[in-house]
Amino acid sequence: MRIEYHALSNGLQAVHVVTKSQVAWCGLAVNAGSRDEVDGQYGLAHFVEHTIFKGTQHRRAWHILNRMERVGGELNAYTTKEGTMLYSVFPQEHLQRAIDLLADLVQWSVFPQEELDRERDVVLEEAASYRDTPADAVYDDFEDLLFASSELGHNILGRKEDLERLTRDDCMHYLKSLYVPANMAFFSVGPERPDRVFRLVEKCLGGMSHTMLPRQRNVPQPVTPFKREIVIGTHQAHTVVGARVPDMSHPLRHALMLLNNILGGPGMNSLLNVELRERRGYVYTVESTLTLMSDCGWMEIYLGCDPADVRSSLRVIERITSRLSESVLSPRRLDAYKRQYCGQLVVAADNSEFMAMRAGRGLLYHGKVATIDETIASIQAVTPDDIARAAAYLKADRLSCLTFK
Repeated sequence: MRIEYHALSNGLQAVHVVTKSQVAWCGLAVNAGSRDEVDGQYGLAHFVEHTIFKGTQHRRAWHILNRMERVGGELNAYTTKEGTMLYSVFPQEHLQRAIDLLADLVQWSVFPQEELDRERDVVLEEAASYRDTPADAVYDDFEDLLFASSELGHNILGRKEDLERLTRDDCMHYLKSLYVPANMAFFSVGPERPDRVFRLVEKCLGGMSHTMLPRQRNVPQPVTPFKREIVIGTHQAHTVVGARVPDMSHPLRHALMLLNNILGGPGMNSLLNVELRERRGYVYTVESTLTLMSDCGWMEIYLGCDPADVRSSLRVIERITSRLSESVLSPRRLDAYKRQYCGQLVVAADNSEFMAMRAGRGLLYHGKVATIDETIASIQAVTPDDIARAAAYLKADRLSCLTFK
């Protein structure tokens, strides 16, 4: 794997990862998400992600929909609290088609009113579907509480009353303010020569001259740990327990990544799966997720179980996290955890989508793409003391909990 970088004439940063696959990816990573919305416009970032496909000065929605599909490709996007990814996957010979389309979307979208009205109903249905899925909704509500009174403390999908009044002007202003060269990164993965990729990007995106309007992101203030239950009348209880952790640049970030995998990663031998499901039969499912952003982060543990087993499960979680923070892992045991996690990273790196999204986020937030070898070296450097310090963020007195039952 070869990684090449380039800066366009307007300052837009670009990266191309050379692979041998005949399937290529390219896209734009934008440093803009739901935390950049103002009260009264919650859901705008996600709404723009949906409606950016609905018409430009050069193409109608139908033409955008079919542009990559007709050559066997796909066009897609997603929004997070801090970022938006707009990307395409396609047979490698259609690279120019994909770059030209992405450039058209971010520069010349017009957000036709009739399309906005139609898509608004789609987004409202998406939001309703999440509320009808407690296993998803509990995450959103937990994060709203964990970041209460900050710009991170509201759902990415937004509020119904806000979505109903979003206008074409709101979408245009958001696009012109934040989809600008200084706030984006272009990424590409495929067999094409880097010089040709960067030539095409310069041709299609080099003319962007938007300057970024001032914005303010505030580090969210700490919240008092909470324990809440909401009765919704389900047969299974859905619980998220977790805490705030440091940001993506913190020295303990790799220890947190390894700890997350140890506790509730994809392996059936994760600590929580073994203790809660295999040994005790308390839960149907348990998993841990780690989110690291530019100025903060959080780790969440989700468990689905009988309502009668929630408290017992939480006691087991608190005991495990406290033990990890208070007693140092043996080198032999830590090496086993590292070997498993590093193996998972190698397997994941064989997935071109994983590689593409990693390239976009890496360039956008760190100015470079960490190779799998570099990441593995950082994981191998984690010490038993690092794991203990990382686990201290999840000690019982720091954990918050939300249960739907």
